Amino acid sequence: MNSIAIEVKKLTKKYGKLTALSELSLNIEKGEIFGLFGPNGAGKSTFISILATICKPTSGDIIVNGHSVCRQPDMVKRVIGFVPQDIALYPMLSGKDNLDFWAGIYGLRGKLRKERIDEAVAVTRLEGRIRDRVSEYSGGMKRRLNIAVSLMHHPEILVMDEPTVGVDIQSRRYILDMLDGLRKEGRTILFTSHYTDELETLCDRIGVMDKGRLLASGPAAELESTYGADSLESVLEKLSGEGKD
Repeated sequence: MNSIAIEVKKLTKKYGKLTALSELSLNIEKGEIFGLFGPNGAGKSTFISILATICKPTSGDIIVNGHSVCRQPDMVKRVIGFVPQDIALYPMLSGKDNLDFWAGIYGLRGKLRKERIDEAVAVTRLEGRIRDRVSEYSGGMKRRLNIAVSLMHHPEILVMDEPTVGVDIQSRRYILDMLDGLRKEGRTILFTSHYTDELETLCDRIGVMDKGRLLASGPAAELESTYGADSLESVLEKLSGEGKD
């Protein structure tokens, strides 16, 4: 049985003369939380966008549970839940109406649709506000609901771009607890973050990126030990030679 959920094969993405990703190769195991760390412009969001089938690579490929993002994007979409950095909600609808809308997009009907909406409400811990307009939510509440939307079709793999950026302390704790719970259910999770504390606490392995390349990957403690560093920022500084972001 194949234990690899995501296999990245010499992934390259160019925008004219700019190389956003350069022959990125990486395997992510089923059931692990993998974090991507690096400065702005390192290529993290470009990689996430290709994985989510939003854009195509210039060369190379990503195999997701046996399906190619280049040749079988529709199959890839079925097995991943994507949480973009930008909030993908309708502000004038209530939280519940947003969930109902996305349940329809995912093809959920009848009893199953209601069950998944109730499940999403429980995951967000927004029971007391779920009938309020999303425009009245705090930034953290919107992010929690955004994550819940991505989980409605029960994806095996969750892909998240900066899921806790700009949220309040309580929502950040809720989100991190949610990710830990999803890992315990056997989900594979890939997320990008600039917060080293959550990467070190949650991730089984961390990939350090800069200038479109993967510089190193492994558990946080192993990376710090290998490069004689006392933090992930120091690891990045030593590997890039240009200081931290």
